[in-house]
Amino acid sequence: MNRKTIPLSPYYRSLTRNMVLLVIMISFTPMLLVTVITLDRFSASHHEKVYAHLGELVLKHKQNIDSFLVEKLQNIRFLADTIDFDQCGHQNMIEGHLARLQRAYGPVFVDLGVVNEQGQQVAYTGPFRLEEALYSDADWFKRAIESRYFTSDVFLGLRGAPHFIISARKTCQDQKWIIRATIDFVEFNRLVEKIRIGKTGFAYILNREGRFQTKPIFDFTPDLDIYNRYFSTLERMGKEVEIQERLDSYGVRSIYVSALLKGGDWLLVYKQASSDAFSDLRNAQTIAIVFFLLGGVAIVAMAIWMSGKMVRRIATSDQEKEIMNEQVIETGKLASVGELAAGIAHEINNPVAIMVEEAGWLQDLMEDGAYKSDADIKEFERALDQIRTQGKRCKEITHKLLSFARKTDSRIEDFEVGHLIEELVALSAQRAKYSNVELITRLEPKLPAISASQSELQQVFLNLINNALDAMDKTGGTLEISAKQEEGQIVIDVSDNGPGIPRANLARIFDPFFTTKPVGSGTGLGLSICYGIIHKMGGEITVKSTVDVGTTFGIRVPAKTDEAVENKAVSATDTCN
Repeated sequence: MNRKTIPLSPYYRSLTRNMVLLVIMISFTPMLLVTVITLDRFSASHHEKVYAHLGELVLKHKQNIDSFLVEKLQNIRFLADTIDFDQCGHQNMIEGHLARLQRAYGPVFVDLGVVNEQGQQVAYTGPFRLEEALYSDADWFKRAIESRYFTSDVFLGLRGAPHFIISARKTCQDQKWIIRATIDFVEFNRLVEKIRIGKTGFAYILNREGRFQTKPIFDFTPDLDIYNRYFSTLERMGKEVEIQERLDSYGVRSIYVSALLKGGDWLLVYKQASSDAFSDLRNAQTIAIVFFLLGGVAIVAMAIWMSGKMVRRIATSDQEKEIMNEQVIETGKLASVGELAAGIAHEINNPVAIMVEEAGWLQDLMEDGAYKSDADIKEFERALDQIRTQGKRCKEITHKLLSFARKTDSRIEDFEVGHLIEELVALSAQRAKYSNVELITRLEPKLPAISASQSELQQVFLNLINNALDAMDKTGGTLEISAKQEEGQIVIDVSDNGPGIPRANLARIFDPFFTTKPVGSGTGLGLSICYGIIHKMGGEITVKSTVDVGTTFGIRVPAKTDEAVENKAVSATDTCN
């Protein structure tokens, strides 16, 4: 048999929502911390790895390019040491040297020439028509004539194509001679073009004036100030490689790796967009976020399912508990009715005895045949009136008892508490009389209504009255019940001058199954039931007691405000309309 689904009240829906939020927070917090810390450490490690890899890459190519330049310079230096400058004008000799260089190193060496100190090229071999070219005004010549060995920047020169020159100076017969060779720009550019990683990584070389010494694969204009700082940083700190990450001229965050070449005259720069360089990191982060979100969805689904299941179990348990409480209250009420029965039995006994006596008298009159005279008839009428009167009295007593016993409806309604107290006092009067207890009521007139269950509040007052009567059963005394309005509350005090309650028992007086009565005389649930009923109403119940002085139970329950009464009246009017 399937258990019926219990519709959840706003309280349980709020409890479900709070439990879901709590479970999500408890589950998400460590997962979020672990994910964030792991991604942060992985990101830092990956950044270090990428930087180290790019640094090694640029450093390796720096060494290769420097080795290339040094090697070519050594070739020309060796050539300068072996050439007899007395035969510089012999074209065949120059051609032979160029042919040997090209056989050894390929087309790296484009041409070869000898220039005197006046800048006149006295011998030349190569693909261009540069015989007897005059370089006296060329910047490279002015610097080369002053240096024993020289490597120029890339320039266009007389041939109108980018190239650079490697030269060596030699003095012969008190005259300075320069042997120079042109390095193929395409071959040199290939050394730099090889530095490619990813989709956006590329390299280029700049001189100190910010001019390209190689052709970059992407067109852009270098910022001279930034590259001057690279030159300065590398020279000042003595670093082989400098790595920085910044925005480029297009606003794209990029990695720049730089190293000095040619003794600090050139700057090798490798550039790559950060998004490209760290694409693996971004992929890993995306995967981690996807798993985090999937885990989050699973956590949320599990939190909703578990919280709903637990709250429904709680709701079922509370419903069962409520049913048990109602059964306990009803049991307590029946016990209270049983305690009333003794006093009511005594109260009914008197009119019943009168009725029996009058009936016997009528029977005697009938047996004697005395029912024909007027006096006899009047005697019959008197006896019948007495039986009728005592019968009505019995009916009233039983009606009160039945009215009390039948009030089992625990629905919340508005009523005036003074009438309920007077009814219970009337029911308990006979028992109080036989216990030699005087019942006194001090009820403030026109008390505001309260919103509660009459049967449950009836149970509270009856328990307190019966307990007081039990306590004063042997000694007698006074039981006073007062009710008044105070600060939006109805304050009810039930006070007796009985033997009182020891201080040690006061802390446990409202505990279930705690009783000071003899075994078999009480269940210990009466005051516990009272405590639960009053607190369910949003009220408060307290006890003050002194041994041999008396006990006072104080009850505070919220009164219906004028606004609440008015709203209820308006609602009733709307319903009628």
